[in-house]
Amino acid sequence: MKLYYTPGSCSQNPHILLREAGLKFDLVKVDLATHKTEKGTDYYSINPKGYVPALELDNGEILTENPAISQYIADQKPEAKLAPASGTLERYRLQEWLAFLASEVYKPLAACFRPGISDAEKKSNLERAGKRFDFIVQKMQGKPFLMGEQFSAPDSYLFVMLGWAQPLGMDLSPWPALQAFRDRIAARPAVKATLEVEFGKRA
Repeated sequence: MKLYYTPGSCSQNPHILLREAGLKFDLVKVDLATHKTEKGTDYYSINPKGYVPALELDNGEILTENPAISQYIADQKPEAKLAPASGTLERYRLQEWLAFLASEVYKPLAACFRPGISDAEKKSNLERAGKRFDFIVQKMQGKPFLMGEQFSAPDSYLFVMLGWAQPLGMDLSPWPALQAFRDRIAARPAVKATLEVEFGKRA
């Protein structure tokens, strides 16, 4: 498999999951400003949507969108327990979390990185994200992970987005449970390895 990624972006999620699953994969860095890969290939020729992540499967097919890629990775290594078995209610709960994170947390936070965004719009987006954080903390209710006692794909996704808080100037102190969650995920070997590759440092 081949993961097309941009350091620090939401493609960090499947990068972590590939390492958590212990799967073999190659990395191809994408410059989203020029839409070129590190070897100069037009990224639109790989993913016409123009954004990361994209996962090239062993048969040459290209899979996009974090919720789909996350579940695909999990299903390649069921013993890693990154997702409950297909057809179970727990699997639908995982899909529920992935969809919520993609639509209700990712969107307002990612919008804040948009060039030219006004201070008022940024403030509104961060407030919206904060309300979603309130919901997440309520649903976790002291559990170590979103799905309970087992680390799974949505945990990685949320971890990545919580990492955007500091560069966006968002104070996470109102949500100590999320701060503790992020520290817990950052301590995982697969996460440390991912951050070292993407940024040259460990968590």
